[in-house]
Amino acid sequence: MNKNKKYIVTAAFPYTNGNLHIGHVAGVFLPADIYSRYLRSINKKLIFISGSDEHGASILIKSIKENISPRKIINKYHKNIKEDLKILKISIDNYYRTSDKLHHKYSKKVFSKLYKKNFFEEKTTYQYYDKKYKLYLADRFVIGICPNCNYKFSYSDQCEKCGNILNVGDLINPKSILTNNTPILKKTINLFISFKSKKEMIYKILKYFKKKKINNKIIKIIYNFIKTGLQDRSITRDLEWGIKLPNIKKEYKFKVLYVWFEAILGYITSTIDWANKNKKKWQSYWKNKRTKLINFIGKDNIIFHSIFFPIIIKNYNKKYIIPYYINSNEFLNLEGKKISTSKNWAIFIKTFFKYFPNLIDSLRYSLIMDMPINKDSNFTWEKFKFYHNSELIGILANFFNRVIVLIHKFCNGYIPNKILLKKKDKLILNKIYKYPKKIGNLIYTYDFRKALYKYINLARIGNKYLSKNSPWTINDVIKRNTILYVSSQIIGYISHLSYIFIPYTTKKFLKILNIKLLKIIKLKKNVLSFNHKINKPKIIFRKLTNEEINYQKKILNKLKI
Repeated sequence: MNKNKKYIVTAAFPYTNGNLHIGHVAGVFLPADIYSRYLRSINKKLIFISGSDEHGASILIKSIKENISPRKIINKYHKNIKEDLKILKISIDNYYRTSDKLHHKYSKKVFSKLYKKNFFEEKTTYQYYDKKYKLYLADRFVIGICPNCNYKFSYSDQCEKCGNILNVGDLINPKSILTNNTPILKKTINLFISFKSKKEMIYKILKYFKKKKINNKIIKIIYNFIKTGLQDRSITRDLEWGIKLPNIKKEYKFKVLYVWFEAILGYITSTIDWANKNKKKWQSYWKNKRTKLINFIGKDNIIFHSIFFPIIIKNYNKKYIIPYYINSNEFLNLEGKKISTSKNWAIFIKTFFKYFPNLIDSLRYSLIMDMPINKDSNFTWEKFKFYHNSELIGILANFFNRVIVLIHKFCNGYIPNKILLKKKDKLILNKIYKYPKKIGNLIYTYDFRKALYKYINLARIGNKYLSKNSPWTINDVIKRNTILYVSSQIIGYISHLSYIFIPYTTKKFLKILNIKLLKIIKLKKNVLSFNHKINKPKIIFRKLTNEEINYQKKILNKLKI
């Protein structure tokens, strides 16, 4: 890969209407974090950005239900999400917020230029209206039955189950979530993007993504969008909360930019914000053909990133880059059921941290192993216990501590220097030396679960080698030292590579080994030098009990609505 290339890694902005839960983490933040950590470790120039999506219906719904101002809602949850990401050690370079003045100004600038270019079409349409609240209902205020897949809780703009885009009036048996009454349809004026007139550009985007060999489900969704008739999409809404339209027409006075239009511009404004703070030029990323833009999103956001964003930004300014790759994960379920914050069926990061403050890496490990890469996956407390007790303790920590104990017992805590490597020892070492590249190749292809499995396999190889050669039974010092030397190199590699997946554990490993973290690109064959002094073993992970897990199950079932 060319050294001059830059990367923009983005994690989809979560709504600030609730706390971060394990679904957000497994689907978006963890894969983006692993990818970013690896790129940094091989000296790639990148920025990893995200932020809070602070406008739109979901915020207003929360505000109305709790009788609190939208500003107080977003301030509370923006702060909470930032704290959660810090707890999880998600290595974001800039976590931004769309309520920031810079974002408002930039979004209006993009809108104004496109408006002057006649990019939008004004239409008089019908919109759902709640007579009790005297309020035009945004898409997330109305739920009903999806006409495509019969999902009972579809929103009026898009079905989260099948992913199809819906128009006002498509829903079967629509209900206002504010009153549970059937809303009426009332006339209003809004601005739309006519995708039929952008058909040629959509086919160019499709050709571009095919050439990049992007995820096949992205291609399918673009094809489906074309097949279903390239329906127009409103970019304005009758809402009290959001980015107000510029003063261009009296009919638009009380309208705001639809959240999907301005929120995806947050990737750019977050970069600008980062550049301002760090005295960098944001244009060197966003207007640079050598930059690779990698989006990490959930499957419900594909259409916005694959079609809407490229069309908007390229019509605004052709110099801007569009996504090089869109990594779209499926959904993570919880104990066999869909995660639902409204029904209290979720594990929030703050709740997890309350009960398991020292097991964040165990959560990261478990969520990577159950990452919903190609299909919906399932988190269970029993599997969490298994990953922690059987793999992190039984395989990883067990091998690490066995080696440390044996080096202290037979070599007084020094890496042995009197060794004689035989063919079998060299084979093991050569195998280990290839693991950084093997893990890296899996990360480059976005298969983070396999990458973690490959990582933990290092400890499996080490355990097998140690048990087979049984140095504690050998009296020959040179032979015994050789086995311990080879084992020490394996735990050295395990320690440095752990940074990508389980960063809290990395610190524990490095402290015991008495070394500093090396970037993967700087890993050498003799990662622990001859005669290097290591510290005494310490407990890496404490064991999880059945009582703890059963208690969490009870809490979950007790809280659900």
